[in-house]
Amino acid sequence: MLIGKPITVIGGGVGGLAVALACAQGGAAVTVLEQAAEIAEVGAGIQVSPNGWVVLKALGVAEALSAQSIRSTAVRLRDFRRGTEVFAMPLTGPFHLVHRADLIDVLHHACLDAGVEIRLNAQVAEVEVDGAVNRLTFADGGTEDHGLTLAADGLNSAARRAFNPRSKPFFTGQVAWRATLPGRDLPPEAHVFMGPGRHLVRYPLRGGVLTNIVAVEERDQWAVEDWAHLDDPKNLRAAFTDFCPEIRDLLADVQAPNLWGLFRHPVAKIWHSDNLALLGDAAHPTLPFLAQGANLALEDAFVLARCLSDEAETSKALAAYAGLRKPRALQVIEAANDNATNYHLRPGPLRFAAHSALRLASRYAPHVVANRYRWIHAYDATR
Repeated sequence: MLIGKPITVIGGGVGGLAVALACAQGGAAVTVLEQAAEIAEVGAGIQVSPNGWVVLKALGVAEALSAQSIRSTAVRLRDFRRGTEVFAMPLTGPFHLVHRADLIDVLHHACLDAGVEIRLNAQVAEVEVDGAVNRLTFADGGTEDHGLTLAADGLNSAARRAFNPRSKPFFTGQVAWRATLPGRDLPPEAHVFMGPGRHLVRYPLRGGVLTNIVAVEERDQWAVEDWAHLDDPKNLRAAFTDFCPEIRDLLADVQAPNLWGLFRHPVAKIWHSDNLALLGDAAHPTLPFLAQGANLALEDAFVLARCLSDEAETSKALAAYAGLRKPRALQVIEAANDNATNYHLRPGPLRFAAHSALRLASRYAPHVVANRYRWIHAYDATR
């Protein structure tokens, strides 16, 4: 049960704020520990698909976010060199193009309204589990003992290390750039320009005031796994120099792209102890090829709060949560990993056959491809 229950949440990102809000709405006394000095604008665009939007709706924040986001009407796959359309998939559900900072802002204010305490400059460096007590050691050397703790502390989760062996991620052979630019009067759609060993995704944000790009390149040389790393825009332009003029013109305006290496992390073997649970990237880091990282974190948050509300014994609630979420996360992550190669086919019979099939499907049966991922987007964690 949640009423009056003290809960500590590590991490003030999407998953952390969402689970804090869900638990507070259930009557818990929630404290969020956030390492940053403020809940501020970070990141760039994300795509919230129906499986994430249904959670935001259940939390009561969808309307506020809708005013700051764009409802996407289609995904279009395009040829890198000519810019011609290969496939168009109309979107009929609530797919939204959102600036991550806007999602964080909406969740942040909803948390404050629900009575959540948010402690800033509280970087948790180590977590030690001792029965029902979780001892948190902070970056400044201080320690605190906490009861029920929900860890949404990301890729380098200190909580994950408390009961999982250290895992070594491996470089996928791909790097990604992110950037936002002034708006370019784009349609409310996501466009994917597919090239040999590379692809670029482009869509509008904030009512068209901004344009978001994510560009991925296969390479042998790895980059740091940190999306705050700034790269020289000349490197981005050079990687996509043979793309169509539309993309070259777009990249000409990029001033300060973030570059990070894409590493594949294993899903955590153990998601919980008797009084501590992982969610989001702390449990299951996700590559960006199906735009499901934030959506999975939202699903986790709602299911975790619901399990804690429905089950009086905390350890049983956390076990139920892990049993529900782990199979789902594994399946989505595997699909995202597989999708990475679909955009990067090199010239030859395979690319010709694949693109020809997509063109036929676009003309005669676009629903066939849409239905391929229906199991992801139609999932309703609130049920």
